[in-house]
Amino acid sequence: MRTLIFVFLFMINAVLASDQIPAPAQTKPILIKNGSLHTVSHGVLQDTDLLFHGGVITRIEKDIETTNDMTVIDATGKHVYPGLIAGVSALGLVEISAVRATVDYDEVGDLTPEVRANVSYNPDSEVIPVTRSNGVLFVNVTPRGGLIPGQSSLMAMDGWTWEDATFQHPTALHLNWPSMHINLNRNSKLTVREQEEKRRQRLQDLDNLLEKVRQYQTLQAGKNSKQIKDPGHDLRLEAMLPYVNGEKPVFIHARDVRQIEAAVAWSQKQNLKLVIVGGDDAWMVTELLQRHSVAVLVEGTLRLPSRRYSDYREAYALPAKLHDAGVSFCISTGGSGFAAAAVRDLPNHAAMAAAFGLPIDIALRSITLSAAEILDVSEQLGSLDIGKDASLFIATGDMLEITSVVEQTFIHGTTTDMSDKHKLLYKKYQEKYQRLDFMSD
Repeated sequence: MRTLIFVFLFMINAVLASDQIPAPAQTKPILIKNGSLHTVSHGVLQDTDLLFHGGVITRIEKDIETTNDMTVIDATGKHVYPGLIAGVSALGLVEISAVRATVDYDEVGDLTPEVRANVSYNPDSEVIPVTRSNGVLFVNVTPRGGLIPGQSSLMAMDGWTWEDATFQHPTALHLNWPSMHINLNRNSKLTVREQEEKRRQRLQDLDNLLEKVRQYQTLQAGKNSKQIKDPGHDLRLEAMLPYVNGEKPVFIHARDVRQIEAAVAWSQKQNLKLVIVGGDDAWMVTELLQRHSVAVLVEGTLRLPSRRYSDYREAYALPAKLHDAGVSFCISTGGSGFAAAAVRDLPNHAAMAAAFGLPIDIALRSITLSAAEILDVSEQLGSLDIGKDASLFIATGDMLEITSVVEQTFIHGTTTDMSDKHKLLYKKYQEKYQRLDFMSD
C-alpha cells in the first residue's frame, strides 16, 4: 500500500510540477532604456531609463550612460511597471481543486492561528508561471477554513523552495467572521434561537481565545518571578501575540453589511488592527470604515452582485465608491481555492473598476502600492522608486488593456523564465491548425 501511495504521489508531482528553473541572483547591472515608467508614486515618466543592480533600483533618469558591464534592454515604445501584488489567494496551496492530494489550504480544526501558509506553498506549481506572465509577481498566500484558519505569507512568484519564495511572513492573521444570516426555512435543521446561539458561541470562542492570549502574555512577562510559575510554550497563543498587541493586522473575511459592522465593533472592543477582506457591502458603511481607519481588500470585481435584486454594477463600482469616500482599499482576485488559477486576471479586475468610475491611476495603484501598504511592504514593493526592490516587468502597452502583453519580468532583479503552460499550448495548437490549413490547400 505504501508503494502504491508513493507511486501515485510521484505521478501527480510529475504531471502538475512546473519544469521551469528559478532564476539565479542578479550579478550584472540591468539598464532599461527609453521606456514609459509607470512609477505609481510619481506618475508616468516618458522615455526614461531605469537601472537596477543587486536586486535594487539604483537610478531613474533620462539618458543614463551605458557601461560594458551592463545588460541593456531597449524599451522604446514599451511600458515598465512595478510587479503587481495579489492581496489574498490560495495560489501555491492548491493545484486542482477536485484532486484532494493537491489541496493544502484548509487545516484540521476551527481555531488554528499557528498555521503558516508559506510552509505549504508549492514553488513548482504550474499556476505560478502563468500568473507571472501577466505581471503578478507577488501573492499573499492565505489559508482557508475554520474560524481562525491561520496566518498568510507574501510569496514571490519564483524560487526553488518555499523558503526562497517567502518575501514576508507573517503578513496577517485571518479570521472568517460568522454568518449573520438566519435561515427561516421550515426545513432548517436549527431553529432561529439555535442559529443565534451558535453564532454567539463562536464569537464567545474568539473572545475567550484573545483573553487567554493576554493572560499568557502576562505570565510570560513575569515568568522569571518566583511568584509566577513558568507557563511553558504554547504555539497557538504565541502566534496570536503580534495581533493582540496591534503590531500586525487581523484580516477579517466579511461580505455582508451586518458582518462588516459587527467585525468593526468587535475589533474596536479588542483593540485590533483591522482589514476587511471581501467587503461586498462595504459601500454601505463607508463612513464607519473611514472613521475607524479600516482598509478593505476587495476580493475581485469580476463577479455577480451579492443579491438577486442588486444593481448589476455593484461589484464593478465598489472600488470607486470606496475611493470617493476616502476609504483605503486594494483590489485582489477571489481568494477561494477554486480561484487560485485566476490570479493572472488581477489587472483585468482593476481595469473593470476603472471602467466603472475609479480613476485609472488609482486602479493601477490598487494592485501595486495600495496592496503593498495594506500588507506593510510599501517600503520595498509597489512602485518604481530608487532603493526599492527591483521587481518589475516590461509590457507592450497599458496593463489595464487586455491586449497588452508582458514581455519580461524581473523579481529581485533576476530575469525570470517567461515560458508557461498556456504559451506551450498556444504554440501547439497554432502549429496544429497551420498544418491543417496546409493539408487542405
